[in-house]
Amino acid sequence: MSQPDADTLNSRTETDPDKGSLTDQAYARLEELIVTLQLPPGEVLSESSLARQLNIGRTPIREALQRLAREGLIVILPRKGILVSDINPRSQLLVLEVRRELERLLSRSGAARRTEAQRERFLEIAEGMEQAAASNDDIAFMRLDNALNQLISEAAHNEYAARAMRLLAGLSRRYWYTHYKVAADMPLCARLHAEQARAIASGDPDRAAAASDRLIDYTETFTRSTVEAV
Repeated sequence: MSQPDADTLNSRTETDPDKGSLTDQAYARLEELIVTLQLPPGEVLSESSLARQLNIGRTPIREALQRLAREGLIVILPRKGILVSDINPRSQLLVLEVRRELERLLSRSGAARRTEAQRERFLEIAEGMEQAAASNDDIAFMRLDNALNQLISEAAHNEYAARAMRLLAGLSRRYWYTHYKVAADMPLCARLHAEQARAIASGDPDRAAAASDRLIDYTETFTRSTVEAV
């Protein structure tokens, strides 16, 4: 199978303004701004200013903000304002406790239930992650990581586990982005994500679960190193 080039991979992971509802578009764009620290912790948000910035109406913005609040990326204070939530390193270790079990379950189920089209997409994402790491393109890597999370949840066909994972994914990605330049080994992280994607593509649940555990093992080591530095 011929490999897609980097431009093709990146175009599939960027927010596409022609796809999804206005609320979905607003959510995707705001989530990326928060996760990549373009809207940093403590930033005060305004529905009207965000609507102007993203050129999306206030109602979709409001609905997207409510979703982000459920995921812990923002805090809505009645009659006071909307804040991007703080980052707590020790809380991130608790996130990983839950994420380990959920990600293993979703990876196993994804390997058992993925379609042929999803298998091809897993392989594309694996290749794209390695390209992003080689070029040190952190935004492309973050988008591919997000795409992999979504694809694993779709392939697993377990809406309850997928719903729980959505509450953790953004927090995990933002934490990684905050500290990766100092504490992370991006090529290793990319390889572990690629191994997970290829293991799920292989259709072997045990291999997929083991790859998921190796990724979380690394993520936990990375997180503990940042906690100890605080």
